Amino acid sequence: MDTFVQILKVILFGIVEGITEWLPVSSTGHLILLDEFLPLDASDAFKEMFNVVIQLGAILAVVVMFWKKLFPFQWKDKTQPVVQKSILRLWGKVIIACIPAGVIGILFDDFLEAHLHTPPVIAAMLILYGIAFLIVEDRNKNRQFRIQTADEIDWKIALIIGAFQVLSLIPGTSRSGVTILGAILVGVARPAAAEFTFFLSVPVMFGASFIKILKFLLESGGFAGMEIVYLLLGCAVAFGVSLLAIGFLMDFVKKHSFKPFGWYRIALGIVVICALVLPKAFA
Repeated sequence: MDTFVQILKVILFGIVEGITEWLPVSSTGHLILLDEFLPLDASDAFKEMFNVVIQLGAILAVVVMFWKKLFPFQWKDKTQPVVQKSILRLWGKVIIACIPAGVIGILFDDFLEAHLHTPPVIAAMLILYGIAFLIVEDRNKNRQFRIQTADEIDWKIALIIGAFQVLSLIPGTSRSGVTILGAILVGVARPAAAEFTFFLSVPVMFGASFIKILKFLLESGGFAGMEIVYLLLGCAVAFGVSLLAIGFLMDFVKKHSFKPFGWYRIALGIVVICALVLPKAFA
């Protein structure tokens, strides 16, 4: 029975990850908060690794859905591959954009885990960036964006978006949210901003997952009991749900602003304060 309950929890974690990874509402923040209410019966080291590596399932959904835009080699016939230079340039810009968060993440990963993965920080970031979305969307209500597609993003804009991505290392911020917000601020239309953010996620999360798994194996000595099953199941569920969530977001941003997500973040931040922060403060 305990194993069955754990499997149900893992499936729920996968569903939450698959939805929130792509919406600008912070997947890591949601996973941390979910564990507060429905904790997995596993070590802290496993859960720390699980919350990052489960995102691999979501990332694989991006690879599947955008394969033609991400894979630079095409075949005109069975023997002669044709290199799509525009896709290689896109990957170059993606790599450039990943450097700031990659460097900061490697240097300060332990500090961030120890000091910032807390309900007060998550609540503050949810509310702060929720307000930011409302302000930015009001400011850009009738704006004509000069960059309409991800291919039009140049190297300078890519690096600026990458600098915004550094902020996502703080839980509750949302990697997709803060990069989309940054892209909008520098003149990138919402659909292009969302698409470029999806592409950014591929090397970022593969790298972060590799580091987390390596760190877990070195410090814990390996998986115990059903842990490897939980991890694979969580990734599989996140993959399936992400296929739906990505399609929803791409359709949504073509017709609507991000203001509903801003209000959602503010409301969730208030719930976190009332449910998790204030009770501990007055205990």
